[in-house]
Amino acid sequence: MADAVKTIRALARGLDVLQLLQSSGALTLHALHQQTGLPKATILRILKTLRERGMVWQRMADDAYVPSYSLVEQAGRMDRELALVETASPLLERLSDRIRWPSVLAVPRLTHMEVIETNASRAYFDQIPLGPVGFRVNMLRSASGRAFVTFCEPPVREAILETLRRSEHAGDAKARDPDYIAHLMRETEAQGYGLRDPDFGGDFDRGRAQADDGRESLAVPIRLGSHVPGTLNITWSRRVHGRESGAARFAGPVREAAEAVADLLAKRP
Repeated sequence: MADAVKTIRALARGLDVLQLLQSSGALTLHALHQQTGLPKATILRILKTLRERGMVWQRMADDAYVPSYSLVEQAGRMDRELALVETASPLLERLSDRIRWPSVLAVPRLTHMEVIETNASRAYFDQIPLGPVGFRVNMLRSASGRAFVTFCEPPVREAILETLRRSEHAGDAKARDPDYIAHLMRETEAQGYGLRDPDFGGDFDRGRAQADDGRESLAVPIRLGSHVPGTLNITWSRRVHGRESGAARFAGPVREAAEAVADLLAKRP
């Protein structure tokens, strides 16, 4: 059945041109014509479409077409995150065997943290379903976000806070309270890990009075020198462990897992 579906010839040509530009770095219209065999009029239509989508730009010095920085950066980010997931996944599996409560690996997205891996399906306590891959986690109220904001590079932190100050989401309102941010960072830095805001019940915008998942979470930064590519967390039920007792029990194993991820990443070519 799949073989009977027709391909889109124009899209295939456009992708061929884009892939050539990405592999070469920069090519003129004439060079693209020579390498693809496509008519120059067709290539110009493709390039016009790619320019309007912000995927390529034209250099003044020689009129060559160049892949946009945003596209190159996005590809690089995807490569880095694939390396992070590949490295962290087996360690997350071992962590679930050791702790039995579920964990997530999360990375920053400027306005929030995003889940890119979880061992929830392997955890013994499977009544704690965590957000799936792609799930958005509040930056200032969640354990993962607090661990990242506190330990990331200062320019990254300021870019995040400046963006959150302009946010219209109720869950980001605390970004406009400097005392709240200062307390969050002092507490998290002193602990060496992030804990949820006491009023955070898992919902991005609402407090525990409106939405409470009955859980607590602790998150540790994955640190490569001053760079923090992501965080590892552990989530447990408040009925089983309180905030302080859970933190005392789980901080060590999660920190060890995060350090192991960082050590392996540092050794990758």
